[in-house]
Amino acid sequence: MGCQTMDGPNTPAATGVMLCGHGSRDVDAVREFQTMAAALGRRLPQYPVESGFLEFARPVIRDGLEALKSRGVKRILAVPGMLFAAGHVKNDVPSELNEFAHANPGIEMRFGRDLAIDPRMLRAAADRVEQALAKAGDGVPRAQTLLMVVGRGTNDPDANSNVSKVARMLWEGLKLGWAEASYSGVTQPLVDAGLSRAVRLGFRRIVVFPYFLFTGILVKRIYDWTDQAARANPDIEFVKADYLNDHPLVLDTFAARVDEALAGTGNMNCQMCKYREQLIGFEKDHGTPQAGHHHHVRGIGTDGDHHHHHDHGHDHGHHHHGHDHPHGHGHDHGHGHDHGKGPGRGR
Repeated sequence: MGCQTMDGPNTPAATGVMLCGHGSRDVDAVREFQTMAAALGRRLPQYPVESGFLEFARPVIRDGLEALKSRGVKRILAVPGMLFAAGHVKNDVPSELNEFAHANPGIEMRFGRDLAIDPRMLRAAADRVEQALAKAGDGVPRAQTLLMVVGRGTNDPDANSNVSKVARMLWEGLKLGWAEASYSGVTQPLVDAGLSRAVRLGFRRIVVFPYFLFTGILVKRIYDWTDQAARANPDIEFVKADYLNDHPLVLDTFAARVDEALAGTGNMNCQMCKYREQLIGFEKDHGTPQAGHHHHVRGIGTDGDHHHHHDHGHDHGHHHHGHDHPHGHGHDHGHGHDHGKGPGRGR
């Protein structure tokens, strides 16, 4: 993807795309993210595309931004490679973008929104569940099948509730017997507790679907929990569905987020944001300042590089604070942040 000659700030070559990943200690997860970034580059040949990670893996986000700068980019469309807007999208990634923007005032930064609840993402999820059902066979009717949708789990109730919405929409859309939501960490119920409850509901088959973009320590833990439940309940068939990974509709959604960032129409849903609204049980988070929390693990490497024992099967135990989103988010959180050009808060 070579840069074209730049004739002005609105030419394709003057604009670049930055895919911001979470990062993982798991080398397979890093590889899958990089494969997705390469596919996005092929999907958007009109732009130079770079990627980077918030924690553990390299290149870090700053490396990707510097690479775009070296390619002559004057406007960066940064999109989070994450499913929902919780602490990483609302605080940590924008903090990285802000640092770069303040050091490079000649480069315009626009931050796109998360993949969110989107018909394309739901169709991709439905495909993964259908593939698992087809592989399992017709021995159990759908009416006797329970779907367990597993999310990552965060300190943000709005992001957690999206997992429940995905479960509900897949349940109704696929005409299954029932659906439950559980989480790999931070919030309740965890997968093992969720499965323990599910087996008591009397369904003959349980499909466990990790609503994750990539593999990693958490996805592998979800499958381990599923295996444990299967051994403990031999009368119930347990089916492990694949995570989303490089489904074409996931790629289409990423491309749509880039288009929204360029057009300035990618507004993050803030109606239930705990930093903007006083949500029940989270009143203390309302209006708190933005802060990044990943400096201590930025770029330190994967388990393939060395053994690092800081367990990130959680959301760091921090409260991820308010956000003054970069230009292009299109929403004011009432914190007095400047929404002019240049990055601010976002998630």
